[in-house]
Amino acid sequence: MATGIEAPEQVLATEAALGLLAKLEAKHGRLMFHQSGGCCDGSSPMCYPLGEFIVGSQDVLVGTLAGTPFYMHQSQFEYWKHTQVILDVVKGRGGMFSLEGPEGVRFLTRSRVFSDEEISALRATGKI
Repeated sequence: MATGIEAPEQVLATEAALGLLAKLEAKHGRLMFHQSGGCCDGSSPMCYPLGEFIVGSQDVLVGTLAGTPFYMHQSQFEYWKHTQVILDVVKGRGGMFSLEGPEGVRFLTRSRVFSDEEISALRATGKI
């Protein structure tokens, strides 16, 4: 069913997140994100040097942020697929394996529930 509405981006980033991403990329080279949905640090978005985290067959490429891929484990994606993931930055310590740890801030995902029209557009394009 065509809705006439363009499918929305499934992952976005705040200006603060994009700024931190650029800072980390200058230090570490190309990067990637993965959010597994596991316990502890696994439910947070983790930032790694590109290729350092091995993406598996159960990982979904949700989108890219300034050219940086953002993956989510399939089980977590099933939970989040009706929402737009918004990568943000807050003060505090994050995941111990995520690159932003020494910066005194951590990446955090926020979300916005898609409208019925946006859901229809995402379904029509095969994104959910």
